[in-house]
Amino acid sequence: MTITNTAGMQRKPTHPGEMLREDFIPDYNLTVSGLASLLGVSRQSVNELLRERRALSPEMALRLARLFGNSPEFWLNAQRAVDLWTAAESVSEEISRITPLDAA
Repeated sequence: MTITNTAGMQRKPTHPGEMLREDFIPDYNLTVSGLASLLGVSRQSVNELLRERRALSPEMALRLARLFGNSPEFWLNAQRAVDLWTAAESVSEEISRITPLDAA
C-alpha cells in the first residue's frame, strides 16, 4: 500500500491509528495489550495512537515496520498526509492570501 499525492484531497487522509485499528489488529488477531507488548511500548501509547489522539512518531514507525514487515516510510507517509491535510484545513484562508512568486 502506498500513500499517493494528497493535494486537493476533499476528505481527511486515513490516520495510521485507524489503519492499525481497522486492518492490522484484526488481520493479525491482536489485542491492544498484545500489540503493545510486541512493540515494547506501553498500552497507553498504543491506545492513544489507535484513538487518533497521538501522532505516529518515527520511533513507532520503525517498530511497526519491523513487526509487520513493511517500511517505516509507509507509516510516516500516512502520518505526513494527515498532518498536511490538517494544517491546510486550519490555515487555508491565510495561505490563499499569499501571492506566488514568478521566476525572474
